[in-house]
Amino acid sequence: MSVEYLPIVFFLIALFYSSVGFGGGSSYLAILSLFLTDFYEIRSTALILNICVVTIGTIVFIRNRVFDMKLFWPFLVMSIPFAYLGAQIRLSQTVFFLVLGSALVMAGVFMLLRFAKKKLDSKQFSNPKKLLLGGSIGLLSGISGIGGGIFLSPVLNLLKWANPRVVASLASVFILVNSISGLIGLNVAGTFKLNNELMLQLVVAVVIGGSIGSYLSNKKFNLKFLGVLTSILVLYVGLRLILLHGFGIKI
Repeated sequence: MSVEYLPIVFFLIALFYSSVGFGGGSSYLAILSLFLTDFYEIRSTALILNICVVTIGTIVFIRNRVFDMKLFWPFLVMSIPFAYLGAQIRLSQTVFFLVLGSALVMAGVFMLLRFAKKKLDSKQFSNPKKLLLGGSIGLLSGISGIGGGIFLSPVLNLLKWANPRVVASLASVFILVNSISGLIGLNVAGTFKLNNELMLQLVVAVVIGGSIGSYLSNKKFNLKFLGVLTSILVLYVGLRLILLHGFGIKI
């Protein structure tokens, strides 16, 4: 695939991911790694694209009164500092992509289980558990270079913590604050790098795709097909990263 087709691909990724409250950072990372050689430019670009997509979703969820800060703040308060710290951890490119790939495989499996209706009993989270879960995923999001909602959302959906739209709104805000925190962490660590010309094209593409996906999500359409497709895409990206960076196998 040639680099001029990247905006089209990223438009589709943003549409799929935003329809379930995600930003698409994992797929941005995987695809950018095929075209860019600077590891930190890849991470910086993916975080900014994440922020663009989930900002739209967050605004739409707030306007539609789906997001409730009283319900969500315990997940967010510990995730922000840990995402900042995680972004400053220096990993080799191989270790980074293996960590990201493993986390995505688990997230993809949890997402598919949700659609297979293999749910566990409904769980009521105490605030300490929310703080622990938010902090743990915040650290993982900082290390992996994505917002972390793709890890949090499948767990909450599987445990039937709330209805899917409420969970999607939490995922969107969770990704937004962690991506901003991670971006600050990269800047402080001196590893923030961008290709401005490519960045502009990709931002336009993901903003359009993210706007459409967020609209579909908030209009209560049946998005099971897009959700299953996104789950399969997440699983594929994770497996591809593990095979490529762990075993040198391209799929």
